[in-house]
Amino acid sequence: MSELVSTEWLAAHLNDVRVVDASWYMPEDKREPAREFEQAHIPGAVFFDIDGIADHASGLPHMMPMPGEFSKAVGALGIGDGETVVVYDGTGLFSAPRVWWALKAMGHKTVKVLDGGFPKWKREGRPVESGAAQPKAKFFTAIPRPDMVRDFYAVMGIVKDGRAQLVDARSASRFTAEEPEPRAGLRGGHMPGAINVHYRTLIATDGTLKPPAEIRSAFSRVDLNKPVVTTCGSGLSAAVLMLALAEIGKRDVALYDGSWTEWGGRPEAPVVRGP
Repeated sequence: MSELVSTEWLAAHLNDVRVVDASWYMPEDKREPAREFEQAHIPGAVFFDIDGIADHASGLPHMMPMPGEFSKAVGALGIGDGETVVVYDGTGLFSAPRVWWALKAMGHKTVKVLDGGFPKWKREGRPVESGAAQPKAKFFTAIPRPDMVRDFYAVMGIVKDGRAQLVDARSASRFTAEEPEPRAGLRGGHMPGAINVHYRTLIATDGTLKPPAEIRSAFSRVDLNKPVVTTCGSGLSAAVLMLALAEIGKRDVALYDGSWTEWGGRPEAPVVRGP
C-alpha cells in the first residue's frame, strides 16, 4: 500500500482526514514556515513545528522528543488516535516525510504524504485558506516503535559489523567532504560503509516522488537484502529515503535521528573523506 496520496484524493477526502503542514526550510532559504502557513494553507490544516516539537535538551536540531511530550504536542494540534493524517510541505517533497516518519515512529498507523505537496495543490487551483489554525485538542497516545529509530551507538555498531546498510541522503559533495558542512564545527565526509543516494535524485521536477522503477535505479548500489538505516545532515531528508524505499516495498528501514550533525561532531566517530 502506498504511503502517498494524490492531490485529487485529498481534495475528495478533505473532510475525512487531519491535514498537517510540515513545512521546514534550510536557514539560507530565509523563509518562515509558520508565517507562510498563516498566509495560505490547505483548508483545515494545522502547522507542525518541526523545531518546536523536539527534544530541546539534546543539543541537536529537531530530535524526536520523549513520548509524553510528543503526545501532548500532537494532541494539541487536534490529531487523535486512529485518525488518518495527511502531511504536506511547501517545497513539494522535503520536510513532510520527516513528520510522516515521526508519527509512525510514535505508533500512529495511518499517515500519508501528499505527493507534490502545497506547490502542486496551488498549481492545480485548489482551495486555500489563511489565518491561524484553531484545532480542538484530542487524545494522542504515543507508542514508540524502536525498530524505526537508530541512535549513535546503534550506528557505531553497524559501522563495526556491517549488519545493516547505511544510506546517506546528503549531496555527493558533502558526502565526499568536497563541500563544507553548513553547520560550523562539523567534519566533512561520511560514515564508513555508507552509500550516497542524494534525496533530490528521488524527486521529479514537479515535486512528486519518482516512479518505482526510477527509485530502484537510484538505490542500485545499495544492498537491499540487508536492513537499511537512512541518515542525512540532521535527520530530515533521511526520511525522504525512507519514504521512497517504502514505495518499492522495503520496510525494514530505520532513521538515524542525530545524523551527520551528531556523527560529524563526535571525535570518536570514524569518518571517511572522499568517495
